[in-house]
Amino acid sequence: MKVQFFTPNCCFTDAAKYLPALLEKKGVDSEISLQSLADLAFLVQAVDASQYGLYEQEAKARIAIRDVDDWPIVALAMVLDCPIWTEDADFFGTGMATWTTDQVHLYLD
Repeated sequence: MKVQFFTPNCCFTDAAKYLPALLEKKGVDSEISLQSLADLAFLVQAVDASQYGLYEQEAKARIAIRDVDDWPIVALAMVLDCPIWTEDADFFGTGMATWTTDQVHLYLD
């Protein structure tokens, strides 16, 4: 079984911006967090906005009631016709299938 993971490239950008400070508050060295993020990039393919931008308005309409800033994730899921792996309830009710981590584990097992 071959499984691929994708994310809008803005998610990696945001993670690199905010993750170090968040983890340092928990006592994790920022260099370790940035290296972990770099390692994750080998498993998760970042997708440029040019690939899902045509779905921006529809994606915003679907998630606007929760967090409109998450529209790139919804738009990419629409383009790829795939579920969203999340623990964030903001994606529930967007019309896109969502999988939580426990469901992903079951699938991969």
